[in-house]
Amino acid sequence: MPHVVFVAPRFLDNTNRYVRAFAALDDVTLSVISADPESAIPAEIRPRVAAHYAVTDVLDGAQLTAAAGALSRHVGRIDRLTGALEQLQMPMAQAREALGIEGINTAVARNFRDKDRMKEVLRAHGVPVARSALVRSTRELALFVGHVGYPVIVKPQAGLGSRATFRVESSEDLAALAAKGAMPTTAQPLQVEEFVRAREHTCETVTVRGVPVWRSGTRYFPTPLEVLETPWVQYCVLLPRDAHEEPWAGFAPTNTAALAALFGEHAGSAAGTALTHMEWFLREDGTALVNEVGARPPGVHIMPLMGLAHETDLVADWAGLIAFDRFAPKPRRWAAGAAFFRGHGPGARVASVQGIDAAVAAAGDALIELRRPRVGQGRAEGYEGEGWAIVRHATTEGVKRVLRSLIEHVQVRYG
Repeated sequence: MPHVVFVAPRFLDNTNRYVRAFAALDDVTLSVISADPESAIPAEIRPRVAAHYAVTDVLDGAQLTAAAGALSRHVGRIDRLTGALEQLQMPMAQAREALGIEGINTAVARNFRDKDRMKEVLRAHGVPVARSALVRSTRELALFVGHVGYPVIVKPQAGLGSRATFRVESSEDLAALAAKGAMPTTAQPLQVEEFVRAREHTCETVTVRGVPVWRSGTRYFPTPLEVLETPWVQYCVLLPRDAHEEPWAGFAPTNTAALAALFGEHAGSAAGTALTHMEWFLREDGTALVNEVGARPPGVHIMPLMGLAHETDLVADWAGLIAFDRFAPKPRRWAAGAAFFRGHGPGARVASVQGIDAAVAAAGDALIELRRPRVGQGRAEGYEGEGWAIVRHATTEGVKRVLRSLIEHVQVRYG
């Protein structure tokens, strides 16, 4: 019976979905590492947790190593050490290496987490990516701009989604980076790359010991960067009905090549068993570029969208994949999508919400889940917004129609 250790920073709703999925596996011994006390584990899960170890910082590789070492001694040898967050990938890899646990090691984790290294590895293996560089000074940044021209994108070396990402279109924008605390230094270099004018898509891939066995994909409307630059814009994620629909089908060979490059010589081991989230661009001339890749489950509700489209529980499927190197692909029967509601205007709280009832009525049976923005609710810190809706329809055009209706009807204002 494999001993799986799941790293859960806090026992919040989304994290608990993953803990429950591992707890539901009959042939698994489950231990948990978290920054929350054992008493925070949901009551219905607690009987299935063999052991819990609390740390002050789950992002500290040394603390994870000490915690996993203690669990190994008291419960048994650890077969898998896992977690769903992007920021956990490097510290978990450090703990795996220190304790001899199968899975992604630091070399592979760095390929996914260090965006400059990621681009170098992909470029070296002939995978198309945007021109980029790691810059450590204002002079190096200016030299790169002089080489590729405006606009450029500036972002952290170990980025997370599109957070702390800026588009620079002029020398004035370049000077303004200092006011945003986004200037490169030797201690904190930044990734800079050419701005790609293209439509942005994702490709979610299940690999078992490096072999792709299943793919899905979505499209962002608009792109994450445009969402960050326009705080009030409502946005959507669309998962089409046809699993073999273009342009996703045509991107499959590039996806395979990119993952083989990033997993490298470790692809044939448990390091190559993963659900990866790849963001990629499709330019007007039909060519594709890989943008960023994460070796973890995707966010922005892509997991439940894939589950709805394939009539399965993707979180449970991911737990089985990690614990047993097993995955049973299921046919896609639906299109699905998510709409995110974000407020207009100044203010720290939601002052008014309009159009919810009309949006619900217009969506009809296609509406699967709704989180309503509430008057008095604090302004969201992330780009997910104050509320969201998840929909499903028999056709791609049907989902597009419902998503468009949702974001046109619902209006959130701050005050």
